[in-house]
Amino acid sequence: MKLGIVGLPNVGKSTLFNAITKAGAESANYPFCTIEPNVGIVAVPDSRLDELAKMYNPEKYTPAVVEFVDIAGLVKGASKGEGLGNKFLSNIRECDAIVHVVRCFDDPDVVHVDGNADPERDIGVIDIELILSDLEIVEKRLERIRKMMKGGDKSYQAELNLFEKIYECLSEEKPARSLEYDEDEQLLLRDCQLISLKPVLFCANIAEDDIKNPDIPYVQKVRQIASSQDAEVVVISAKIEDELGQLDPEDREMFLEDLGLDCAGLDKMIQASYKLLGLISYLTAGPQEVRAWTIRKGTKAPQAAGKIHSDFERGFIRAEVVSFDDLMNCGSYNAAKEKGLVRSEGKEYVMKDGDVVLFRFNV
Repeated sequence: MKLGIVGLPNVGKSTLFNAITKAGAESANYPFCTIEPNVGIVAVPDSRLDELAKMYNPEKYTPAVVEFVDIAGLVKGASKGEGLGNKFLSNIRECDAIVHVVRCFDDPDVVHVDGNADPERDIGVIDIELILSDLEIVEKRLERIRKMMKGGDKSYQAELNLFEKIYECLSEEKPARSLEYDEDEQLLLRDCQLISLKPVLFCANIAEDDIKNPDIPYVQKVRQIASSQDAEVVVISAKIEDELGQLDPEDREMFLEDLGLDCAGLDKMIQASYKLLGLISYLTAGPQEVRAWTIRKGTKAPQAAGKIHSDFERGFIRAEVVSFDDLMNCGSYNAAKEKGLVRSEGKEYVMKDGDVVLFRFNV
């Protein structure tokens, strides 16, 4: 899963990204890895893996991971190349979803590019730049389709109808994701990489002082906008997240407790991203390794097995499945098996979040 962090300059993106990189270096025993100066990989928090590790004492512990791409601050005119906008916009196209950081605090010491915090205006600036960038791509696509149809090729009619519909939507300054698409249209859109088609998670960045009572007017405005766009909202304080990233696990727990928080904002952000993209995790466990694997909701057992290795999918025989809760209640895999809680599932089985699985295959 690859998430692009976007927003205006000085909204807290860099502070948040610094917190992400520190968390990646210290949490869940998974090292932070820098692929490029602006890309970080962190472990997906999953207490179920910790419990399995206690049960199996494995040689290797491998959580699912999420990749964050820190897109430098977009500005008005980015779609026309302002502030290296074209480069940043191309980076966003490669992401699965967008984390839009919105400034929800006032601070005279942190200059706002437009003078003051205004979530509605700030979100609008970014949305328009993404829409304008998509509009240019759709115009070029329509030009190419119409050229093909001039030669009498009617097979492009469905594609023409689709992109004319999207063009009209974008022209009204609405994101492409605000439209509904049937299966055939979704196939046509696969290679298009429209930014405004990507799911969005709004990250309302509040001041440290507001963390205990975060439902401030700025945040309420972000929630209203998110609701109108069918998007998710997570409220965090990037500054607090940065401070949490510098603490060891024990001190971090105490700090969160003092703040009255049940978990870090970064954890909430990752969980919300999973929900946004329709993702779940299944687990594999044994003395060699306990590991979480990320799949989409609705994935069947053979395709889930293919995440481990293509041979597992090609030679799939069956999946031996036990729910995480059943396994924990029984205390061991053998005990769960004796109680008939380990099921043998075939090719049509749809995987569930928290399934602990052993795949049988033959090639």
